[in-house]
Amino acid sequence: MQLTRYSDYSLRALIYLGLNRHRRCTIREIAAAYGISENHLMKLVHDLGRRGFIATIRGKNGGLELARPASEINLGEVFRATEGNFHLVECFADTNSCPIAGPCVLSRVLDEALQAFMEVLDRHTLDDLLTPTDALNRIFAIGQTDAIRV
Repeated sequence: MQLTRYSDYSLRALIYLGLNRHRRCTIREIAAAYGISENHLMKLVHDLGRRGFIATIRGKNGGLELARPASEINLGEVFRATEGNFHLVECFADTNSCPIAGPCVLSRVLDEALQAFMEVLDRHTLDDLLTPTDALNRIFAIGQTDAIRV
């Protein structure tokens, strides 16, 4: 199973904002920290804001910040919001045309695995991802220093 880039970048943005909860950040800053497209980030930040994960503030002192404490942002909730669907195989979709779909055990096994995956995510919050705060902050400090030199 591979998560979409959308979910990956959404979590990266949330992690960055969680590490910088003492201030507002910009899309440009987050994109530069991870080396990802500002345009792609803009779309997902808008969506995360609409879903109540990120607060977007316009104006001179505007920027991005977490809309609620990191301890209240559940990872399962984020994945459900950003993944779109969890159709691991064709038989999970409404348009299933697999001839063995009815008696096939594979779909039940994969569904059980997906449920276990989601149960693990449901047990964790964004705050859990911020635990190595010093190490993560050092990485981003190095990136900011490199960006300044360019």
